Amino acid sequence: MTRFTRLLRLLLALACLAAGSHGASAAGAQAAAGVVAADVALESDAGRTRFRITLSREVAVQTHVMERPDRLIVDLPEVTFHLPPESGRKPSGLVSSYRYGLFAPGRSRVVMDLAQPATVSAIRTEPGAFAGAVVLVIELTRTDRDTFRKAAALNASAAQAQPGEGGGAAQAAQDRRPVIVIDPGHGGIDPGANALTGAYEKDIVLGFARSLKKQLEAKGLYRVVLTRDQDVFVSLGDRVRAARAARADLFISIHADSISGGQEVRGLTVYTGSERASDADSAQLADRENRADAAAGVDAGDGADEVSDILQDLTLRETRSFSHRFAGSLVGELVSVARLNKNPRREAGFRVLRAYDVPSVLVELGYLSSRQDLDLLMSEEWRGKATAAMAVAVDRFFATRLARQGAAAVLP
Repeated sequence: MTRFTRLLRLLLALACLAAGSHGASAAGAQAAAGVVAADVALESDAGRTRFRITLSREVAVQTHVMERPDRLIVDLPEVTFHLPPESGRKPSGLVSSYRYGLFAPGRSRVVMDLAQPATVSAIRTEPGAFAGAVVLVIELTRTDRDTFRKAAALNASAAQAQPGEGGGAAQAAQDRRPVIVIDPGHGGIDPGANALTGAYEKDIVLGFARSLKKQLEAKGLYRVVLTRDQDVFVSLGDRVRAARAARADLFISIHADSISGGQEVRGLTVYTGSERASDADSAQLADRENRADAAAGVDAGDGADEVSDILQDLTLRETRSFSHRFAGSLVGELVSVARLNKNPRREAGFRVLRAYDVPSVLVELGYLSSRQDLDLLMSEEWRGKATAAMAVAVDRFFATRLARQGAAAVLP
């Protein structure tokens, strides 16, 4: 990429941000524009690799390394990334790949997967091609396993995730309506699966979750909470904690799968939680989803269930019975409006389904690797039909409770 092209991209990115802040005061315009990343590159030689990213202004940087898998984490203030879509996919020297995005409100993150143990040997800035712009250079140097392990242990506390939006959603004391927590999968630095068109799972499921929330709120029967309502990373543990903090009566996690290798697989699938997966494909999917925290540079811990005594175990059994009942109702309502997978009801050990006292399901809307599924997922008409069918399943799940509260007349 030429210097002129990099300069042009930076100018265009700044112009877009400036247009978005039209009408802001002169004093606040620069703050509204924020920081833009306009170019990125990897350079490698003699056991060293330099990560070079062009920013619209200098920023504070924090780095740390993590094991299992080996990663370098780079934390930045919130950055708008205007980078080529192929950025981060090609290995170079000590870096096998990298990804970037919003990690939490006001914070962005770059996660580099390391081909070999390495630590940061230098961080510096160089003049950019545009007045005020800088090139942030992070240099990695190869090291031995023992040194890397010590560095990872020393920095472990720096990789904790921030709670999502739902974390403070405590149930209002006087509001007796059922609480439904909708969980759009992935987000921020964790894009999820890639669609054939280059679209990301995180964006598709967020749009679907917002539509479902609108459908449910229109009834006036429920309080609905999203674990995230923007393109921000939320750890798996924080998603579960959000549901429990909201005292959720139902948790619905929304995802979309993808299959590589030319397999023609499509259709919607509804999962419930189980220590033993119903089939090998479900086990592999749960394993991929459970690695989302590691992909974002978060220590996921051992992921153990919160069940610690016989009372909680009994509650878990009852909760899973409710989860199975809702999952069956969901499949029954969706069969007329959605293409279902050949085996639409499955079980697996998803970490987001581990709240022992909250009935929970995970809905894989379809396969982004299937052109037919993708066309449906991108269709506003189909999304309206699918969310309406899911809302009917929710009504049926809460029919008895709503009837006791005098709401039976509005049920289908």
